[in-house]
Amino acid sequence: MVFPQESHSLDSLLWSQFISGDYWERHKLKPQEIKYLDKRTQQRVNKLIQQPVLFPPVLKSWKTVRDQIGKLPEPDLEGSFDNEHILRVGAKAYPGHTGSYIDMPSKTLKAGDHGVPGGENMIRYQDGRIRYYTTFEAKRIQTFPENYRIDGSWTESMRQIGNAVPVELGHCIASSLIQAIHSHFKS
Repeated sequence: MVFPQESHSLDSLLWSQFISGDYWERHKLKPQEIKYLDKRTQQRVNKLIQQPVLFPPVLKSWKTVRDQIGKLPEPDLEGSFDNEHILRVGAKAYPGHTGSYIDMPSKTLKAGDHGVPGGENMIRYQDGRIRYYTTFEAKRIQTFPENYRIDGSWTESMRQIGNAVPVELGHCIASSLIQAIHSHFKS
């Protein structure tokens, strides 16, 4: 069996943000500086800038938190938009628990027995604000269909979402397996 071909890359995302600026235009935002990125990613951007490459990377850009949830209204305490899109207060950042920058891919959503380590269930904005993902946002990040409902408390819902395989990834792997099985039985 052959795994699916790589289709997206971090370099493509960084190119669209810091070389062409397409990412910021698509989201109708002022281009951001690289200073909000971690040191390793800043070095990667600087490498892209210094390379005399005339053509963008061939692969698609990794999707960011903003790509997945950017058009949603800000959550509120009442769930005015949707009962799965309720603001949960109390998010705190500290070393090792930093959240996912809105203009970078989300950290892997995980289900933890005693809370989620690393802040994987939080959004981090360039201005320093942080907040928890709503259940609705977490479902979007995991590529669940809009009409898929998860009932229960926020903690239990996030545990279910964190235990799930992203829907689009599962589809891609399953499609590859089906192709492999069909080609095996054809030969």
